[in-house]
Amino acid sequence: MRIKAARLCRAGRGRYAGGKQGEARVRLTEEQEALRARAAALADGLVRSRAAEVDASRAYPWDIVEALKAEGFMGMTIPEAHGGQGRSWLDAVLVIEQMARACTVTARIVVEANMGAISTVMAYGTEEQKRLAAGLVLAGDKPAICITEPDAGSDAGGMTTRADRRGNRWVVNGRKHWITGGGVSRLHLILARAFDEDGTELGVGGFLAVRGEDEGLKIVRRETTMGLCGMPEAELAFEEMQVTPDRVLMPPGGFRRGFAELINAYNSQRVGAGTVAMGIAQGALEHAVSWAKSREQFGRPIGEFQGLQWMLADMQVQLTA
Repeated sequence: MRIKAARLCRAGRGRYAGGKQGEARVRLTEEQEALRARAAALADGLVRSRAAEVDASRAYPWDIVEALKAEGFMGMTIPEAHGGQGRSWLDAVLVIEQMARACTVTARIVVEANMGAISTVMAYGTEEQKRLAAGLVLAGDKPAICITEPDAGSDAGGMTTRADRRGNRWVVNGRKHWITGGGVSRLHLILARAFDEDGTELGVGGFLAVRGEDEGLKIVRRETTMGLCGMPEAELAFEEMQVTPDRVLMPPGGFRRGFAELINAYNSQRVGAGTVAMGIAQGALEHAVSWAKSREQFGRPIGEFQGLQWMLADMQVQLTA
């Protein structure tokens, strides 16, 4: 049976999210359908038109950030009590996937504005910390999580960045590497080993700092990347950076359980990362189908050749599996 390539292009754009085609796991509400439609319109308009330029210029897309703010996509998961919309992760996923179809950098911005560091602050922060984080994100900031170090990548537990208690303050020293948004992000959630005044190690804590306000937070260099070039990946240094007690993000388990609990809250970002991958795949399939319909060889569109139809069908199967 001949597979119609045009039908493949509509994949993933129906009323269902997840599950096999025709077998829904999640049925979207009318409001969620409208949300996804708004996201798709922005993605297929401004975002798609700027994607190649953003990558080539290595410039952070502040104009797109303004458009995301206007649509309410920045901080949409922040509770209403702190100025957000209180939307679910599913709502955020619908927006992220549409952005990833057109521009991965934009999708990453939406991820970090709704999951990850902001989720961690909303889970464990004081009211003052939540107001600080929410205000920055709703104004267009993409928070940065600072975990990875030059000598502690996948072994995040081997970090050497430390925060020493000195009187009524903490003093942070160390380096972080591959920090997404380094140089453009304002809010930083820094994971560091905490030591009491007598040198006793207390565990791992989260320390909040705002670029431009907290002295000692320095951008060392920006890395050269092969993709997502509009999103800076940077090495950061903390040199005698002072943090007041009201900027210490303390989970219920305290410093001893700090690393596990902070990472547990941050892991919402993994949902966003997976969604970005799905959006990229969906965008690739749509582009392949469009090309197969417009490119002609031997007097007809290449999409009419069965061998290519098989390839497109395999792409569709892998995407919806």
